[in-house]
Amino acid sequence: MKVYNIKEMIGGWYIGNFEPSVYKTETFEVSLKNHPKGEVWPKHYHKEATEINLIVKGEMNLNNISLKAGDIFIIDKMEVVDPDFLEDCLIVCVKVPSVLGDKYIVSR
Repeated sequence: MKVYNIKEMIGGWYIGNFEPSVYKTETFEVSLKNHPKGEVWPKHYHKEATEINLIVKGEMNLNNISLKAGDIFIIDKMEVVDPDFLEDCLIVCVKVPSVLGDKYIVSR
């Protein structure tokens, strides 16, 4: 058995084609992300990856859609997203596939 701690990972990402990683794979990525209330997160999209997200805790708006704990939302590749964190949020994110550098910022 191997044991890791999320604090050893970068930005909450712990599975995927990057270092550090507890399981290295090009197939998918997994993270546990903390987003504090009011955090400014860039408007962005992915050219190659689809994101599947589960809000574990908190409330947010994404592209003017209200989302809360328990909601699962899927962001398709090429879909531009603009998040607004209304409360502290804890989100599990799965990205398929794991492609380094596949995040494109859109100017506001």
